[in-house]
Amino acid sequence: MGDITHPPMEQLQDLEFCIDSNPPWPQTILLGFQNYIVMLGTSVMIPTMLVPLMGGSDADKARVVQTLLFVAGINTLLQTLFGTRLPAVVGGSFAYVIPIAYIINDSSLQRIHEPHLLGNCVEIGLPMLFLVVGLSQASESRTIDVQSHSFAMMSAVLVSMVESTGAYKAAARLAIATPPPAYVLSRGIGWQGIAILFDGLFGTGSGSTVSVENVGLLGLTRVGSRRVVQVSAAFMLSLSVFGKFGAIFASIPFTIFAGLYCVLFGLVGSVGLSFLQFTNMNSMRNLFISGLSLFLGISIPQFFGEYWTPHGGLFHTRAGWFNAIFNTIFMSPPTIALIVAVFLDNTLEVEKSGKDRGMPWWVKFRTFKGDNRNEEFYNLPFNLNRFFPPT
Repeated sequence: MGDITHPPMEQLQDLEFCIDSNPPWPQTILLGFQNYIVMLGTSVMIPTMLVPLMGGSDADKARVVQTLLFVAGINTLLQTLFGTRLPAVVGGSFAYVIPIAYIINDSSLQRIHEPHLLGNCVEIGLPMLFLVVGLSQASESRTIDVQSHSFAMMSAVLVSMVESTGAYKAAARLAIATPPPAYVLSRGIGWQGIAILFDGLFGTGSGSTVSVENVGLLGLTRVGSRRVVQVSAAFMLSLSVFGKFGAIFASIPFTIFAGLYCVLFGLVGSVGLSFLQFTNMNSMRNLFISGLSLFLGISIPQFFGEYWTPHGGLFHTRAGWFNAIFNTIFMSPPTIALIVAVFLDNTLEVEKSGKDRGMPWWVKFRTFKGDNRNEEFYNLPFNLNRFFPPT
């Protein structure tokens, strides 16, 4: 009958370059430019949706696209050097579009006469910064409005954290690295917070998250090299300065990006499903949890999306910040799937499911010292581990 068994494997075997191995420089530059082109799609789509709502012109949109790409280059370099160190591109996030749309349509904020300062800071998602801006620029009632919107922005931060965590794990698998331990994930999320701070200070019009489409490109090219992503960050920094050059690639029709995203998002989704091999998928409990979380993770956001317009969504009360929080959360497929899966996994026959959940396999990956390969993949450069020892 031949060999028909396929035992679970910690790492993918048919990738050409891992996180620490690099292609020849001509190929590295070409792949880095390819990552830049993929990143360009999101960088154009977000300003296309938001800038007209603010009353901006095409010139304003072009400047926001350039700013978004420039800041993405900075954040990607910081993430690959000091964050998770995975080959992950950090760029604009659609999760922030909903709360930003509510802020744009808030008539009380439109009466503030310093739009540039507020416009640059309103996307940061940090309550203290909103408080400072509100105290310095508005009356007491408007300060309350700004602080309320900060909580809505924090819901987008929560969604981007969920999306980024999944993207980090997929990037690690496609880069032939060990699953990132909690310490590394925390380090990455911390630098993502700094990325959001830069977004607000530079005025990108959105917050940051890990680009799922660029993670999919790792699998499509079968190259998980960190250097390739760092080269793509160099393209983002340099080409964003030359507006005419970026405009040429920004003119690529969205339909082309949509077709490419079908492949890239599908590939990342399948990488996520590959982690189920470490659980007992002959268990009815596990089949129920995975099936229901996948179905609700797709159907609930789709249902909420049908009612969403730039002026409101399915949650439609007088409190815009309240609407923004719940519309943001319920329109995120990864967040809904995570909520359903975690709830069911921790309430449904837990006492009988120790091995079925695959927990024994994950034990050694929970801590940095649990696997000696972590030092090779995740140690900080320039001997910085002396000052920031892994826990």
